[in-house]
Amino acid sequence: MIFEEIYRTYWNKVFRICMGYVNDHEWAKDIAQETFITIWKQLPNFRNESAIGTWIFRIASNHCLRQIERQNKMPKTELPIQLEDKITPDIENQTKFLYKCIAELPETDRIIISLELENVKQAEIAAIVGLSETNIRVKVYRIKEKLTKKFEKYEL
Repeated sequence: MIFEEIYRTYWNKVFRICMGYVNDHEWAKDIAQETFITIWKQLPNFRNESAIGTWIFRIASNHCLRQIERQNKMPKTELPIQLEDKITPDIENQTKFLYKCIAELPETDRIIISLELENVKQAEIAAIVGLSETNIRVKVYRIKEKLTKKFEKYEL
């Protein structure tokens, strides 16, 4: 698979996984771009020991986790002026709420549900996060229950 084809096939999926982690459109875009830089650099080293998607999602997950770690280590400061948030018009309210809910989940749950939403097979998710396939099935069910309850409260 050539890089351009990988990029076209996986960009949106990687971006949505990043959104699930950070719940910030610009930050997710930056992490996705970093992910594809790594993929481009490491593509000659890909050994086909797993599916290309599994490899890509693992790189994306690692980039997200590193960014979150860096963010947590940085001191938080306020800007001296108040800037208006620019809302991206193509993301509807329910999608924003979903990303907000996903971002509130523990790290492992975030990656599991993000990959599940991208229709990654549960066996591949298990390989990516290092859990058994049975454990993934149970976690997906429980995460969906949590998200459903949040959506029921949201729609009230």
